Parts: sequence; structure tokens; C-alpha cells
Amino acid sequence: MTAPRFRIAPSPTGFFHVGGARTALYNWALAKRLGGTFVLRIEDTDEERNRPEWNQGIIDALAWIGISADDPAFEGPYFQSHYAAEHVAAGVRLFDAGHAYYCDLTSEQVQERSKASGKPGYDGHSRDRGLEPGPGRVLRFRVPDGSTVVHDAVRGEVTFDNATIEDFVLLRGNGSPMFLLANVVDDMLMRISHVIRAEEHLPNTPKQQMLWEALGHAAPEWAHVPLLVNEQRKKISKRRDKVALEQYRDEGYLPGAMVNYLMTLGWAPKGDTEIVPWATIESEFRLEDVTHSPAFFDLKKLAAFNGEYIRAMPVEEFSAACEPWLAQWRDAHPEAVWNQEWWTTMAALVQTRVVTLAEAPAMVDFLFTPAPELDPASVAKVTSPQAESVLRASAEAFASCAWSADAIKVAFEVVAEAHGLKPGKAQAPVRVAVTGRTVGPPLLESMELLGRDRILGRIDALRERIAVT
Repeated sequence: MTAPRFRIAPSPTGFFHVGGARTALYNWALAKRLGGTFVLRIEDTDEERNRPEWNQGIIDALAWIGISADDPAFEGPYFQSHYAAEHVAAGVRLFDAGHAYYCDLTSEQVQERSKASGKPGYDGHSRDRGLEPGPGRVLRFRVPDGSTVVHDAVRGEVTFDNATIEDFVLLRGNGSPMFLLANVVDDMLMRISHVIRAEEHLPNTPKQQMLWEALGHAAPEWAHVPLLVNEQRKKISKRRDKVALEQYRDEGYLPGAMVNYLMTLGWAPKGDTEIVPWATIESEFRLEDVTHSPAFFDLKKLAAFNGEYIRAMPVEEFSAACEPWLAQWRDAHPEAVWNQEWWTTMAALVQTRVVTLAEAPAMVDFLFTPAPELDPASVAKVTSPQAESVLRASAEAFASCAWSADAIKVAFEVVAEAHGLKPGKAQAPVRVAVTGRTVGPPLLESMELLGRDRILGRIDALRERIAVT
């Protein structure tokens, strides 16, 4: 039995879409489990929109989610523009075999005839005129009578009435191939056995299946997976939604979390949890288990996945993974004095509190700057007379207590009791003084690292600011 061959065929017209990433992962999972091949074909024939740098962007994005060109299952990239001669030759073969004919109507004339007849689309005007190739003449496929049945691994049998499909263009008036023809010929040349793609491509499938058959080949196995939609249940779009895979990478999402989450958009692993390793996904994924309904791309759920993956990391791995974002922060703050030992101490505490790696610098920046950057909204929450009293009493207690997290905790308890507050409430204004914000890593451990003098100085600075306001 011939090993199956899967493919994705993105266009280099922008960042890599999360929907394309989900489709790529579906294909990759099957190729790996079935001992098949995953083909990357870059459809680069749109000269007006394509940019060469996006080619490498596609490859890098795939590598980030584990689809690596170094894997034996990976083949490519191929470029559609390299096969233009084969596309045109296929069109000529279809003409010679009577499956296609030339038409000299312009698009404006097609529209005029459609308007006059009241029927949408091209009316087959040139079907029996016997035109030969010529300047400005397009080559159209002769759609047969009857119906076309598409056997879809996700949706079952889908029947299309051929009477609703116009004789579509294969070659433009300038002789260049249309997408439908090029796509089919490329799949034939690359021996693609399975075409797994988004539901939006389903209307093109009967046309492509006709081309496969007219060119003397059995059609591949089709599978059209559900669209990704936003919270308004509209198809996610780069115009209104965050859809670039690279953006999530740059914001500190983990590739494992992204892969796991994308695979659950239309499919679910067995058992009580969706958070499973790739090995489980690869062994369990089946096209027949993919749902028909649109899949909600839920940013909150993705964040929850990422948080779970972050917390599951060994702390040393987490600490190292944060380094690119910490380095960016250091570059942007030349006044900061970095202390690697302090970061190593805080990493385990930060790990339990962040959702993305990019959040790490904001958790610890106050440790390395001469003074914290006070968040106005946070300061506004601690401007009451009681807050000022808590700050004054805390400074007095910290001036004489032993300097350890445990001793600082006891001092807070004394201050809290004197003010009729719970310890957490008593800590709130001090946290703003120390970190500049109302949220952050554990306060007691942070204070121990900073030392008594710096803590007292920061409390005095906040008291002065409150007094001015």
C-alpha cells in the first residue's frame, strides 16, 4: 500500500493564520501516525500580494508548532510558480480531449448577458462555437450534465447539482492558469492522496473533482474541517481578530500549548481533559471524529491552556524560556541593575502567576530599578487616611524587625491587627510602594530580597506622593 501524502498550500501574503496552523496540524498528525508525508507547497502566483520574506515566515511558523523541515515526514517547500508550464499543458490536454473550450467573451460581456437573461453567471455562450486559441480568449471547462458527489471524510457524501456550476475558467485570456487548475495539477504532480482544508473551500471541490477525473486521475480523499469563529460566531479575520500565529509566539505563548489548543478546535482527545501531550494527539486523531460545527477560537481558553503548560515546566526551563523577554526589558531599561540570582530566586514564584512568558518582566522589574514605576490607578487605591496610617505603621515596624520573609509577615500581622484589617489588606498599600502595582509576585519574599533600606525608602516615597495628591 502506498504511503499517504498530505499537504498544505499557503500563500505568502502575510503572517501565518491560526486557521492555517490548525489545518497544518491536522495534516501533520495523520502523516506522522500513518507513516506518510507532509508536503509544504507555497502558492506564490499572486505577484501583486506575495512577498518573498513571507516564504521563510511560513517555514518558521510551522517549525514553531513542531512541523519541522528536519523531520523525515516533511517534504518541500515547493513553489507553485515553478510549475506554470505544467498547468498550461494540462489546460491544453483538457481542450484536446473535448473537456474544455475557448471563449472570446469579456467579463463585461458575460455580465451584460447575465443581466439581460436574469440568470447569474456565464451562460455557456461559446460551448459549441468551436473557437481555437487566440488573443484574449479564455479556456473554460465544459461542466458535464448530472451531479457530482464528493465523498468527504468529515461531512460524508455531499452532492452538487452540476446545473448550478458554470463553465469555469481554466486559463485566462493572457494564457496564465487559474487557481483551480493550478491547484489540481500541483496535487497530481505531488501525488497528494488527502486534501484536508477549511470548510470554506468545499464549494470549489466539485470543480476540482471534475478536473481530477477529466485529467484521468482518481480524486484524493477530501476532508473539510470546521471554520474558526470569534465570540460573535463570525469567521475569524485578520481585519478584526488576532489571527497571526507569530503574534502569539512573540507574546510568549508556548508552542506546545498552542498546538494542543488548536487541535481541539473541531476535535477532542479521549478522556476527561483536553490538555494532552502530542504523542496522545498523534495516536488518537481521526478525521471521522472531527465535528461539523464552527469552532470558537476562545482567547481565554487558549490563555488557560498556556498557563497550564507554563506551570508544568521545570522551573529551570521556565526561567530560561523567559530570557528573550527579560533581555528586551533590560535593553529598554539601561538604568536597571540586573541580578541573576534574584531572578532565579523569584522564577518559581513568578511561574505560578503568569499566563504568558511575556508577562514575566512586569512581575519582577521593580526589583532591578532604583525605584518602581508607580501605576497611577494603583496609587489611587491607597490614598485614604487609613492607607497612609498603614504605611507609617509598617515603616516603623520594618525599621526594627528582623529582616526575613517570616519576620516581615509577623510585622504585617501586628500592623493589620492595630488597624482592624486582615493581613492581606494591610499589605496592599505597601505592595504599591514596593512594586508600583497592586498585583505581582509574593510580597514578603520580594521585600526580603530588596532589603530594609530600599523598602523604607519606597514607603517614604509613596507617602510623600500621597501627601501631595
